[in-house]
Amino acid sequence: RRIELWRLDNFELERIETESFPGIYAFHGRARTQPGDERIFCFAEVADLGPGVPENPDMARFQQAFHEAIEAMRSIQGARDPAHRMQWNRLYLFLRPPIVLTDELAREARDRLSPETAHLGLEKVIVRLARVDLDRPSADPESLEVVTGNPTRNRVELHIRAVHANPLAPTTPYERRVAQALGRGQLYPYEIIRLFTAAPTKLQATRPGDATGAGSFQEYDLVDGEPRPVERASGENDSGIVFGRIVTPTLVIPEGMARILVLGDPTRGLGALAEPECARIFAAFDLAEREGIPVEWVAVSSGARIAMESGTENLDATARVVRRIVTFTDDGGEINLILPGPNVGAQSYFDALATMGMETRGVLIMLPQASMVLTGRAALEVSGGVAAEDEVGIGGYERIMAPSGQAQYQAQGLGEAYAILLQHYGSSYRAPGESGPRRFSTSDPPDRDVTLARYAGDEFANIGEIFSADANPARRRPFAMRPLMRALIDDDAGSLERWRDWRRAETAIVWDAHLGGYPVTVIGIESQPLARIGYVPNDGPDSWTAGTLFPQSSKKVARALNAASGVRPVVILANLSGFDGSPESMRLGILEYGAEIARAVVRFRGRLLFTVVSRYHGGAYVVFSTELNDGMYAAALSGSYASVIGGQAAATVVFPREVRARANADPRVHEARARVEAATEPTSRMALRAEHDRVLGEVMLEKQAEVAAEFDAIHTVERAREVGSLDEIFEPSELRSRLIARLAD
Repeated sequence: RRIELWRLDNFELERIETESFPGIYAFHGRARTQPGDERIFCFAEVADLGPGVPENPDMARFQQAFHEAIEAMRSIQGARDPAHRMQWNRLYLFLRPPIVLTDELAREARDRLSPETAHLGLEKVIVRLARVDLDRPSADPESLEVVTGNPTRNRVELHIRAVHANPLAPTTPYERRVAQALGRGQLYPYEIIRLFTAAPTKLQATRPGDATGAGSFQEYDLVDGEPRPVERASGENDSGIVFGRIVTPTLVIPEGMARILVLGDPTRGLGALAEPECARIFAAFDLAEREGIPVEWVAVSSGARIAMESGTENLDATARVVRRIVTFTDDGGEINLILPGPNVGAQSYFDALATMGMETRGVLIMLPQASMVLTGRAALEVSGGVAAEDEVGIGGYERIMAPSGQAQYQAQGLGEAYAILLQHYGSSYRAPGESGPRRFSTSDPPDRDVTLARYAGDEFANIGEIFSADANPARRRPFAMRPLMRALIDDDAGSLERWRDWRRAETAIVWDAHLGGYPVTVIGIESQPLARIGYVPNDGPDSWTAGTLFPQSSKKVARALNAASGVRPVVILANLSGFDGSPESMRLGILEYGAEIARAVVRFRGRLLFTVVSRYHGGAYVVFSTELNDGMYAAALSGSYASVIGGQAAATVVFPREVRARANADPRVHEARARVEAATEPTSRMALRAEHDRVLGEVMLEKQAEVAAEFDAIHTVERAREVGSLDEIFEPSELRSRLIARLAD
């Protein structure tokens, strides 16, 4: 009677022993009328809160009861096979002493206790209590229920309601679908829609892509072979693909940012692809192309359907989608993918075609449990192929897709993935009929002096010291590029770094950001040596050298340029000595990917702002020359160097005869040579020759430095400007204002 067990009359109950947790009552419930509806019901009571009730309740005993109930449920679930753990479970807590319930107390309890409920398959936690009204102290306490749940597994929801007195009903077909998806570690498509259209929890939007209110979703389906809006209850889809038009109001698109949303249904053959699914994907691209808006795809799929009644026709259906993705992206269409789970076979090819090609614009965001594989682990092992411990080991983010540069971002949950996607749209979304992304109303002054910004490291006190002749003579000291990039961009718009975890591409940095309110892609070349991770071949450098482009970093730069072309300007901050020419880099395609940069620059549509911040030499000069693109602007900070080759390299490689001639003409070398020639005794002559070689070596180094300084003095940025290689030279303090002026021009 105390725990109102009669409310579970619609379930056959079996008591679960919880001897280790006295005072906790747990039951395994099976719905009498709905086969497959099995849950855990757990009850706990709190009889006493100690002194201070009701105005100042001591919640320690309540928390203790909550902890014990959670541990009891965890013990029950842990005893089951992981693939058959129950979902849609409930935890009831009865708080007997009356208390004063405030919003602050409820939120504090939610925030403190909700992390403990992970991986228990909980639908709801219901706390029954008696609330005291301080304004009416003589009135009887009011019985209420505080209900918390996390249906989307991304945000804990809390509300207070009157006590429910009716028997608990078995799950609806929709709820069973939700539970089925959760049992596979996934979210049901309509729950994802609910997550994506929910009002933001942040009090105020501050970044361009931040949502400012609840969104909307209009589901579409095929009607007479055409995509048409449909009005039906959630969950009534008869295909493994759900699609429609989603609109989200954001800070820069207050009227609503429209996209076509495509979702795989994990409860229908794990999103297996046959003609019905492929036809809807095809229709989604048609709809997006017609409206001129991006496609947003939350992809979960086991690949082409394998069944007794269908076969190669399913492969043909997926091939039609492949063709449609190619034509859609070739025409400038953007497909952004979020992967919350497994993607197999054809779906992995869809992902690659949409986001991994050199000229694709879409982003690929993966969750920790997501994977992209051509063949699942079991099938690989059966066929004698090489597999891993699971699909994540074969094609997950950490070990495969991020180090290879195939995936661009990782998120810990769908909520975080959606936040990343909105931030991406903040610098890339073009409303239909508009030529580019809208400008953000920044409060960051355009004439802010970047040299006053803190460097955030021990090497320099501030950004200005990087360009100081005293702190950094000849601009030879290494420095981190990210602090300079951070000092340049608008500080109130944030930044999003693409491909941060791309292994062997660390010397290229790609940010989507804003400058003077204008959406831009900022590309920086890392200007400090970086340690290499893992095996280092003998024919390659021991570390990633500063200011150098390697094969994978070159590929990253080319992909970034292609992704921004025709969408937003690109700002390049160059401290660039050239491309690495080691045998390793030659073997891994440095010529191919360097050429891809040149191709991307030639084809780039829009503004390209190239700024030399330190040194600029070698083959890199060719692929970023203003001769490649009429819309390219090239500038340099005063004190920088720009030439075919650096002075030191020129003195060593190009002018060795001049260096040796100057050294041989030096009086110190003449004197040492004369002593050798005058010596008659062999032992003395040998010692004097060693002294001569030592003096010659020292003088050679001096003359090399002398020739290098002369070369650098001639081949300055001033000379580059005089011959037309550079448009402007300005002071480092003007970097932000000059670039913003160019964007506004």
